[in-house]
Amino acid sequence: MLSRGLNAEVITDTNYGRKSEDCRSCHSSIYESWNKSHHALAHRAVDLRDDSQAFEKLHDILIEGVHYHSKITEGTVSITENRLSGTPYTYLAAFVMGTSPLRQYIIPTGNGRYQANELAYDPHKKEWFNVFGSEHRLPGEWGQWQGRGMNWNSMCAQCHLTDFSKNYNPLTDSYSSHWTEHGVGCIQCHGDLDKDHAKKKSTNKGDQTSLIAKRKIEIETCAPCHARNEALTGEPRAGMKYSDHFRLTLPTEASTFYPDGQMKDEDFNWTSFQTSRMGGKASVSCLDCHDPHSNKTLLSASNNALCLQCHVANNLRNAPVIDPVSHSHHIAGSTGNLCINCHMPTTTYMQRDPRHDHGFLRPDPLLTKELGIPNACNKCHSEKSVDWQIAATNTWYGVKMDSRQRSRARAINAAQKGIDHSEDALLKLIVTEDIPAWRATLILLTRPWAVEPSVRSIVTALLKDEDPLVRSAAVQVLGTQGDLLDTLTPYLKDESRLVRVDTEWALSSHLEDTSKERKELNAYLAVSSDQPAGQVRIAEDLFNRGHIAESEVPLRKAILWDSNAAEAHHTLGLVLDNLNRQAEAAESLWRAADLDSRNAVFALQAGLEFAGSSKVKEAEKALKEAVLRDPGLDRAWYNLGLLLNQDRSTHEALDALAHAEQAAPGIADYPYAVATILWQQGDHISAKLAAKRALSIDPNHRGARSLINEH
Repeated sequence: MLSRGLNAEVITDTNYGRKSEDCRSCHSSIYESWNKSHHALAHRAVDLRDDSQAFEKLHDILIEGVHYHSKITEGTVSITENRLSGTPYTYLAAFVMGTSPLRQYIIPTGNGRYQANELAYDPHKKEWFNVFGSEHRLPGEWGQWQGRGMNWNSMCAQCHLTDFSKNYNPLTDSYSSHWTEHGVGCIQCHGDLDKDHAKKKSTNKGDQTSLIAKRKIEIETCAPCHARNEALTGEPRAGMKYSDHFRLTLPTEASTFYPDGQMKDEDFNWTSFQTSRMGGKASVSCLDCHDPHSNKTLLSASNNALCLQCHVANNLRNAPVIDPVSHSHHIAGSTGNLCINCHMPTTTYMQRDPRHDHGFLRPDPLLTKELGIPNACNKCHSEKSVDWQIAATNTWYGVKMDSRQRSRARAINAAQKGIDHSEDALLKLIVTEDIPAWRATLILLTRPWAVEPSVRSIVTALLKDEDPLVRSAAVQVLGTQGDLLDTLTPYLKDESRLVRVDTEWALSSHLEDTSKERKELNAYLAVSSDQPAGQVRIAEDLFNRGHIAESEVPLRKAILWDSNAAEAHHTLGLVLDNLNRQAEAAESLWRAADLDSRNAVFALQAGLEFAGSSKVKEAEKALKEAVLRDPGLDRAWYNLGLLLNQDRSTHEALDALAHAEQAAPGIADYPYAVATILWQQGDHISAKLAAKRALSIDPNHRGARSLINEH
C-alpha cells in the first residue's frame, strides 16, 4: 500500500507577529464577536474534539465511486482512498479549512506542500461529499485534489490564514510557508499594530476627502479574499492599495461571468460588487451591510430592512426610494417581495455553498431568451415560460427594461463571439460608461480590433483615466501594437503597480536587465511560478525578449505540471515553429486544438504546420476541423482549398475557396486562387471571371492582372 505523505511534517503556525489573543484585553466584546465568526474559524488544526464525529462517519464509505476508510490513532487521523483503478493511497488530515456550510481537510504531501482534499464534510447534514460532485477528476490532472489546482499553499492559504507567506522555492519546487495564526485574525485587517497604538492620535480629521480615503481602505481590506483575482505580489498587508497587489478578474470571458456580469464560475463577490452601481459608483462599502467582526449583516435581509436603510425617503445617499410592494408587484412577506431574491440571486458552489451575487442586477427574462443568461424570475416561476416572464416584466416596468444593462450584455456577448463590427457597440458604451470596472471590461474586449483607428483613439485617451483598472485595460490593449513605445513609456512610472506591470509586460523587450522596471516585472512573474500558467507567462516573456530557445524550458515544465493545459501546448507550438521544428510544432498545436475543442484558430495553426512539414493528411484533417468549428474562418477555408487542389481534389478545393470568398469577400487572393485552379482545368472563361473579381477588390493584384493579360 502506498503511504506517501504519512511521514510529512505537519507545520503549525509560527510565532511571527502579534495574534488576536493579544487584542482581547482592550477589545473584549469585539474579540468575542469575532471569535465565533467564519473569519476566526476559516482555518484550524484537526482536533478530535471537533472532528471525531466526522471521521467516525468516514470509517468505511463509498463516495462518487471512491472508497474511503479513516483511522484514528493516538489523536492522529489517517485516510485511505481506494479508487477503482490505482493503488490505495493513505494520507494524514492536518488542517480543517472552513466551518460552515462545509469543512475541507488539508493534506500534507511533503516538501512543505499541502493539498485541499476533494472530500468535504457537511456539519449540518453530518455527511461527507465530494466538492466536485459527480465530475471525475483523475490523478495527474491539474484540478484533481493532488494537482496544483488544489495546492493549499498557492490557492487557499492566503485567505484562510493570518499574515501568510507562501515562500516557494523554484529550484526545489518546495514551500517553506509561514503564518501568524489560523483563521483571519485582527492583524490581517488592521495590521500588526504596536502595543502603544491606542495612545497615538488619529490623523483622520474627519474632512470629506479623508473619509472617502478611509472608506476605500476599508473595502479594499476585504477585497483580496472576496475576489477572483491574480496576485501581483506575494505578501499583501493591511492598508495597502488593492491595485498594487492584485489584478481583478473582470467579466471578459464567457466561461467566467455571464455577459451581464452575473457570476457563472466561482467568482466570489468583489468583481460583481465593483460592477454594480452601489459598489462601483455610489461608494457603498462592505461595512454598510456587514459587521466586519461577526460577519453577520447589520440588519435583516428577510424583511428588506438591510436594503431599505438606503432606499427610503430622505436618505443620505440620494438612492432611489423603493416601496417593496409596488416595486416588486409581489405581496408583503412573499418570496418575490424580498429585494435579495430578485437582485442578489444565489448560485451554489462546492455542492453545498449558496452565495449571493453582489451585482444587484435587475432580472431580465429577455436576456435569458436571447443569450441564455439566468434570471431570478425563473428561479421561482420555473413552471412558466420565458415569454410569460418577458410579458410580465414589460407590463410592470415598460421601457425601463431596455436599460444599459441590456445593451451592455448584448455588446459583450457579440464581442466575445467575434461578431463583425461588434467593436462599434463597445466604443459607444465606453465613452458613456461611468462605472470603472465596466469601462475596463469594455476596453479589454476591444483587443481584437486594437489596430482600428477608432479603437486606438478612444483607448489612448483612457490611459489618463483616474482609475487604475481602466488605465491597466488601456495599456493591455495598446500594448499589442508595436508602434506605441513613446505612448506607453510614461506609464512605467504610474502610481499603481498594476498599471506599471502591464506596461512593463508590453515593453519587456525594451527594459534593461538591471532596471527597476525589469526587477519589478521579474518579481511579478515569480509570484505564480509554482503554477503552470505562471510558467507559460515566464516563457512568453522570454520569447518576447528574443530568448526563444530558453522559453521552451518553462513551457515543458508547465505541460509536465498540467498536461491538459491547451494554452501551454499552443505556446510551445509557436516556439517550436520559431525554432524551425515544424513537425514538433504541428503536434503541439494539434494537441492544443484537441484540448480546446472549440478553438478553430488552434486547429488552423496546426493544419498549417502539418502542411509545412509535408503531412498532408494530417493537415487536411486539422483544416477541416477548423472550418467545422468556425464556418466563417476564411483563412482555414482558403488553405484547405489550396491543400485539396494539391491532392487533386479539384471540386472540393473550389468548394472550399468559395466558402473563403463568401466569408471574406474583401480579400482578392481568394478569387485569384479560384482563377488559377480553373485555368489549370482548362476553363479559361470562368478563370478570367474569377480573376476580374480579384481585380475588383484589388486593382493592383499582380497575379490576377497577369492571368488576364498573358492569357
